[in-house]
This record gives sequence, C-alpha cells and structure tokens, in this order.
Amino acid sequence: MRIGKQDQAFTAIATSDADSITVRGYDLCNDLIGKIDFTDYFWLLVVGEKPTAAQRKMMDACLVAIAEHGLVPSVQAARMTLAAGPDAWQGAMAAGLLGMGSVVAGSSEIAGQYLAEVLADAEKNGTDVETAAIASLKELKAQRRKVPGLGHPQHNAGDPRADRLLEIADELGISGRYISTLRTLAEHAPGIIERPLPINVSGAIPAAILDAGWPLEAIKAVPLLARTAGLAAHLYEESLRSIGFIMSHKADLAIGYDGAPSSHPKSKA
Repeated sequence: MRIGKQDQAFTAIATSDADSITVRGYDLCNDLIGKIDFTDYFWLLVVGEKPTAAQRKMMDACLVAIAEHGLVPSVQAARMTLAAGPDAWQGAMAAGLLGMGSVVAGSSEIAGQYLAEVLADAEKNGTDVETAAIASLKELKAQRRKVPGLGHPQHNAGDPRADRLLEIADELGISGRYISTLRTLAEHAPGIIERPLPINVSGAIPAAILDAGWPLEAIKAVPLLARTAGLAAHLYEESLRSIGFIMSHKADLAIGYDGAPSSHPKSKA
C-alpha cells in the first residue's frame, strides 16, 4: 500500500552506468574527484550547484564553528557506546548523531525556522521586520518560551563564535534579511524579555547560511555534518584511551536513588 501520492519516481542527485558515475550533472571521476573541495561538494550535493567563493567560505566557517563542543551529551553517548562495543564505530557514531535534537545541534534549525517566521509575519501583516520582531518577542514572553537563536548560559556578554560568524558574513557581503532580522531581535529582546540575550552560534549559523543561499529545509544538515567530524575525533580517542566507563561510573556516583526502599530485610540493615 502506498502512503501518500508517489508518482514522481525520479532523483536528480546521482546515476551511474557501466562506464561512469554522474553526480548533479558532473562526472564524478573526471570533474569532481581531486578537483573540488569537500565543502563545495557538500553544497553541490544538497543545492544542486557549486557554491560561489563567498558561499563556500561562509559554510566552511559555520562547519568549523561547531564541529567540536566538548563532552556534551551526544559525545558522551557516542563514547560510552564505543566503550561497550569497540567494534561498532557505526553504532557509536549513530548514537551521537541521534542525540542531536532540539537542545543540542538541532537548535540551529529551530532558530532558522523562527527567523523565517518573523519575516513571513512581517510580509503577511504588511509591517516592517522590526514591528514583527517586537510582536513576536512579546508573544514569546507571554508564553514563557525561549527566543530561538538568542541567549547563552556561559557567554552572557556575547557568544564569540556568533560574533565571528556574523563578522565574516559582513566581510563577504553575504549579510541580508536573515542576519538583519536576527540583529533586530537581539536589539529588542533584552528589554522585552528582561534579561541578557546575546546572539548565539545557533542563531548566527542559520542566519548566515540562509543569507548565503542555503535552503531552509536543509539547515539541520550543517550541524549534523559538522558534529560528525567532532564525533570522529572523540571515537578515535576513545579507541586509544577509553573514558566511556569512567563517565558511566561518574554518573552512578552523581545520581542518587530516591525510589521506594527495598522490601528485603537484609537491605534495611
């Protein structure tokens, strides 16, 4: 049984025959291998055309900015998985990627969607972006919700990664309506929400790559690709000097039990 309408049995990404492999209209061996950087290839695969020099530099900067972020939950999950199954790199890598949800790594996607919503609201209501941004911030405050792309628990004075990415976007001439919207939100948010809310890296990344021409629907691919590189480093280190079970033991020590007591007499002694 088919689910939904499926009458377009085509792909525009790749094909092959006995003599060649074609990717996005390019011969893989003659046109791409050894002649294109991986960031260019990533852009080509997803978007369907090679990036400009400015687009490549912006994407490179975003990938570098978040490839490594220390022993965050997704990294711990990956390392503990590899400690339990040293032969299963693919399982450990999957464990790390599966841990990238709305709080870790997926926050860039949410911020990008939020910026698009503010812009859409401005267009729909026939107002300027500043008016739409202020209205949205007031609504978020009333709902006691966080502002996507703003605020950081450690960098209250400003996320240095975000500052650098936006600086690069300005230097490359990429900054457009998404970065402008993000900066407008950051300008008004502290006064409306009544606490420091600097632009964070999860806000800067979607703003920069959307202005560069990256599709909104593919934003999550960027942090996923970046963190895959970081996970590879952690898994390699884990294979050389394992800390997976150390982390597991520390968790046992840090988390207390507050459930029902055992009914066994010996347990009460």
